[in-house]
Amino acid sequence: MRKVQLNRINPGEKLARPIFREDGNVLLGAGMPLSERFIQRLQDLGIDSVYIEDALTDGIEPNETLRDDTRKNAAEAIHKLMATQMDHPGTKGRAALPEMGRTFRAVFNEILNDVMTRKDIFAGLSQMHTHDSYLFHHSVNVAVLAGIIGIAKGYNRNQLEDLGMGAMLFDIGMTRVPRELLNKKGPFTMQEREIMQRHTTDGYDLLRKQHDLSLLSAHCALQHHERYDGSGYPRGIRQNEIHEYAQIVAISDVFDALTSSRPYRKRYTPSEAIEFMFAAGNTYFDLELVRLFCSHISMYPVSTSVVLSSGQVCVVARNFQVAVHRPVVRVIREADGTVPAEPYEVDLRDQLHLTIIREV
Repeated sequence: MRKVQLNRINPGEKLARPIFREDGNVLLGAGMPLSERFIQRLQDLGIDSVYIEDALTDGIEPNETLRDDTRKNAAEAIHKLMATQMDHPGTKGRAALPEMGRTFRAVFNEILNDVMTRKDIFAGLSQMHTHDSYLFHHSVNVAVLAGIIGIAKGYNRNQLEDLGMGAMLFDIGMTRVPRELLNKKGPFTMQEREIMQRHTTDGYDLLRKQHDLSLLSAHCALQHHERYDGSGYPRGIRQNEIHEYAQIVAISDVFDALTSSRPYRKRYTPSEAIEFMFAAGNTYFDLELVRLFCSHISMYPVSTSVVLSSGQVCVVARNFQVAVHRPVVRVIREADGTVPAEPYEVDLRDQLHLTIIREV
C-alpha cells in the first residue's frame, strides 16, 4: 500500500487502511472502493490523504504502533469523557467518570503493551481521522509518543503509567473552551487567546481532584504549554522548573499537531516537523529530550511517496533507527515517467549519491 494525497486519487481505487470517526469507530473500512462522492466527502471532512491498495507496493505496510482495537478503545474512552464534560455543564469542575484513573490506566496499559511488543521503539502513526475527531485521536497519539520516550528513558511501569495518563488527559481543559473558538479558522483576539490559554489551569483543576490519578499526571495538563526559555504559559516557568513528564508531553503534543491536518493550515511532513523540533531545542524544549524524541521518529514513514534527487518516484519500504533519513525505497516510476516492468528497491544507506528531496 501507499499513502496518496486525496486530490491525486483516481475514482475506483481501494482504501487500504480505515478512516476513523471521533468516537474511535470506523467511518470507512479497508477495501472500500473510493467513488467520486466518497472522495469529495472525505475532502469535506478535512482528510487530505489516504492509504490505497497498489500492486506496485504490495507487501509494504505502515509501521502502525497501535492495533486498531487499541486505538478504538482509547479514542472511545477520551471521547466519552470529553463529550460528557462538553455537553453537561453540571459536570464541569468535577470528574465526569467516578473512576477516571482506573479507566485510563487500563487504556494506557493497552497502548503500552502494543508499544512494548514491537521489536524496536520506533513511532508509527498511520491512522487517518476527520477534523472533528482531531482532539480525541491527538490525545491518543500524544500518549503513544510520550510512552515511547518514557520507555527510551528507562522509566519503570509506575512512571510510565503516570506519564501516559497525563499524556492522554493533558488537553481535558479544552472541554471548557467554547466550541466556536475550538473551530475558529482565523487568528484569535487577545480575549479569545486568554480564554484558550485557561485550558491548562482548567485541566489541572479537574485532574488534581481525582483521588485515583497522580498529581504528576495532572501537572502534564498544567505545564504542557510552558517553554524551556520561560516564554510559555500559564506561569512562565523555565528549564527544570517544568516537570520532565510535562516536557515530554509538550514535545509530543507539538510534533503530532504539526503533522496533523488542521482546518486553518496544511500538515507538515515528519521531516519538516523534526527540523522545527531541533530548531526549538533549548528554546521551547530541552535539546536532549528533543534528540531522544527525534531518534525514535521516522522522518519518512513507511508507505510515504517521495521523489529522489534522480527524479525517480518511490515509496518508502523500510526504516532504520540508526539512519532515519536513509530508508529503503521501492521505485514505482522512473525519472522519465515510465513505470518499471518490475518494482525494485534501493537502500539509500548504500546509495549516498541519492537523496530524498520531497514527499508527494
